[in-house]
Amino acid sequence: MKKIHLLLVKAFIKPFFVTFFIVMFILLMLFLFKYIDDLIGKGFEWYVILELMYYASAANVSMALPLSILLSSIMTFGTLGENYELVAIKSAGVSLQKAMRPLLVLIVFLAISSFIFSDYMLPKANLKFGSLLWDIRNKKLSFLIKEGVFNNSIPGYSIRVDKKGADGISLHNVMIYDHTSNNGIAKIIIAKSGKMSKNDDYLLLTLHDGVRYEESSGKNAAYNPRQELTRMRFKETDQKFDISSFKMNRTDEEGFRGNTQMLNLKGLTKKEDSLKKELAVVNKSAALNLSGYYKQNSYTKGYTKINTPAKKIGGEILNTIPKNQKLAVIQSALDQANSIQQATSGRLAEHADRVKNIIKVQIEYQKKFTLAASCLLLFFIGAPLGAIIRKGGLGLPVVMAIVFFLIYHIIATVSEKSATQGSLTPFFGMWLAIIILSPLGAFLTYKATVDSALFDVNYFKSLLVNFFKRFSSKKTAQKA
Repeated sequence: MKKIHLLLVKAFIKPFFVTFFIVMFILLMLFLFKYIDDLIGKGFEWYVILELMYYASAANVSMALPLSILLSSIMTFGTLGENYELVAIKSAGVSLQKAMRPLLVLIVFLAISSFIFSDYMLPKANLKFGSLLWDIRNKKLSFLIKEGVFNNSIPGYSIRVDKKGADGISLHNVMIYDHTSNNGIAKIIIAKSGKMSKNDDYLLLTLHDGVRYEESSGKNAAYNPRQELTRMRFKETDQKFDISSFKMNRTDEEGFRGNTQMLNLKGLTKKEDSLKKELAVVNKSAALNLSGYYKQNSYTKGYTKINTPAKKIGGEILNTIPKNQKLAVIQSALDQANSIQQATSGRLAEHADRVKNIIKVQIEYQKKFTLAASCLLLFFIGAPLGAIIRKGGLGLPVVMAIVFFLIYHIIATVSEKSATQGSLTPFFGMWLAIIILSPLGAFLTYKATVDSALFDVNYFKSLLVNFFKRFSSKKTAQKA
């Protein structure tokens, strides 16, 4: 490898890693803002949230990697152009295409790595993320006793404490309503003080100097309007509560494995084949059920060899029916039409669901390839764009990178939505952004090769001045 090539690779790697981790950090912060309601107040350990963010970062690679390649390529060639290093490279007989070759090899390596990542690692990360997020969303809020407020988190109990001690376990003026009895009458426990201790499964309240009230019906089996009230005073008693439901239990990941985003190319192919078979079964069963309504029956078929010619009916069919039978025939036709409508409505929903799932599988299949293609495309946009604008740093290159990436992302998002709704084919919908922007990459590469001043303000200013000069000279010539 030449020293120039090594210089370009070193100049590219540093901004690439910096921009990649910055974009990943921003996307992770957006992820936390999105799921903040599912994380707050449930008492998760720090490593659970860190594990969730780790799995979520895998899905953000599809957006962070192309953007970092675009931004770092603009910054690299913009800095080289701003410091006149590109001029020195070209004066040494190295063209822009030759200077881009080592970076192109590096981008191809990144594109292949991104394809392997999206096919092998991303489905596993999505599986871990989906199952963990399901457990987090289904976990109850942490059991927390607040002063002066009834806590109803434990099923069947309402607990109120007037004041808590500085140690966090001492309680004063405790009131407990027990609704677990079958007769619908609550039991009440009032204590002057108490202490709280708990483990993963149980909460133990040790109460002191209190009264327990229990109300029940009379002893007679027959109806008795009089109630019995039992009052028991105690110096110390223990009240045990089951809080195992507040602990996060991990579900089996096998239940999420059939999701489209958690399959590789082989799994997506199998799922598509199975869905197509199910769709064929739905269509076949629907055709068999409806064929009975439209089939013309001949009771003498098979018992006679006489061919009866078809009868031609001219005009309205109702005119051929006797008047005394018209009402019955119309009612029979209406009942048959309603039966057909009821039979087809369920089949149509089932058919639409199968078609929608097939489209989702085909879209996910194409996503495995579009990530690698987008890396190559945005490199061929960013590298010549940096050579044209000749500005390095985090100023103009960042603005240009964000503009072009937004154009790519908007086109890709709109086309994907259209493909999901069936307006576009899955292949065309996922590759539309690359198809549209590929000519732009070729155009920018050509302009950078011929040293075009495409984004030079002075160049456009001179063109505008020359245009007005020619326009004014033509006017003076016409007056003369």
